[in-house]
Amino acid sequence: MVIDNNLLNELSIQAKANSRLRQGLDLRTTLDDTSQRLLNALELGTIIPIHRHRTTSETMVMVRGRLLERFYDDVGNLTDEFLMEPMGENPMIQVPIGQWHSLEVLESGTVIFEAKDGRYESLDKEDII
Repeated sequence: MVIDNNLLNELSIQAKANSRLRQGLDLRTTLDDTSQRLLNALELGTIIPIHRHRTTSETMVMVRGRLLERFYDDVGNLTDEFLMEPMGENPMIQVPIGQWHSLEVLESGTVIFEAKDGRYESLDKEDII
């Protein structure tokens, strides 16, 4: 699969049409692949609640656009934030296991690559602030 601007544009169109204002594209090549590797097209106004992943770190790579990645303490106080842009100071970030985080999209057409260990699992109530 070639990931070109046509594919990214189509993902962004789908994200704009999606009520959640985001659209993922699973990049696994077989059902036996237990990783999470995906492109995630994100639009202005999408809501990503403060959450954590207790069993995996999360790698995020900016493909295009801009966003703020935010880290929080255990009670939801902001502890750090990073402006992420493909050619900026922070084009990638590794979110440690258990780190509370969220993001805010700053530019329409934003696309990120995400990678996590293990199969996708919905977040439990105790993993969302």
